[in-house]
Amino acid sequence: MSKMDTQTLIAKNRERYEALKAAGTDQSPKAMPQPTALGEARINDDDVIFAETIPGGWYANYRLKTGERLRLENTEGTAAAALLAWNAADTSERLNHADSIKVQWTSKLAKGRVVFSDMGRVLLSIVEDSSGAHDVLAGGLNKAGVAAKYGDDPDLRNTRTNMILAAAKFGLDPRDIPPLLTFFAPVSVAEGGELSWRDGIRKPGDFIEVRAEMDLLVAVSNCPHPLDPSPDYAPGPLGVTVLKAKDIEAEDFCRTATPEAVRGFENTDTYRNM
Repeated sequence: MSKMDTQTLIAKNRERYEALKAAGTDQSPKAMPQPTALGEARINDDDVIFAETIPGGWYANYRLKTGERLRLENTEGTAAAALLAWNAADTSERLNHADSIKVQWTSKLAKGRVVFSDMGRVLLSIVEDSSGAHDVLAGGLNKAGVAAKYGDDPDLRNTRTNMILAAAKFGLDPRDIPPLLTFFAPVSVAEGGELSWRDGIRKPGDFIEVRAEMDLLVAVSNCPHPLDPSPDYAPGPLGVTVLKAKDIEAEDFCRTATPEAVRGFENTDTYRNM
């Protein structure tokens, strides 16, 4: 195929993408919910199942039942929470960052959005979010990436190794690790597709709360993001609180925000009721 033919094909594919996007977004809400204020959505002590802190560079595993919520807090404003999730009943179904982007016509995860699996079902809903600064594109650093950026210090942990260790605790191996998403990672996407870091966006005390829409296995790693411009390896602590399930309103925004979300929840509810 000639260069001209390739450019023509790209232009036609782009035109079709824009038409499909317009058809989808025309049915979506005009505006997503505003970010949660830092003083709002306070935790009721009676709702807490347990709480802990993931130190900078480390990881943790969680088993969430349907409806339970996972709150992550960027305590000092320097943590980055890489996350993976698997269907606890069938780990071949796992987080799919590409479908989470394509189905919702956006790479911006924030309050009101959901995270899809590779089966077209909803794994997680973002029910609270004070940050809105999250990344679904850049992935995480491996050992070589950390060494190239921060020096060859064997004590500096990396996201890839953390996720391999986390998966192993669930009886999984590296083949079960899909591309991940990262909360508290203020990455922007330019018109040409270039990724960049918006410095100064992260704030101490920022939090995000996600709700499990089926029984899940979840892994969280707290290592520097690949695009973090800081020359120092110094991720701060990440607060973690697992909260009890609570009643979901019929007009829950995450469930009704877009036609795509509605279909995703129909698939999820059908699966859970089988």
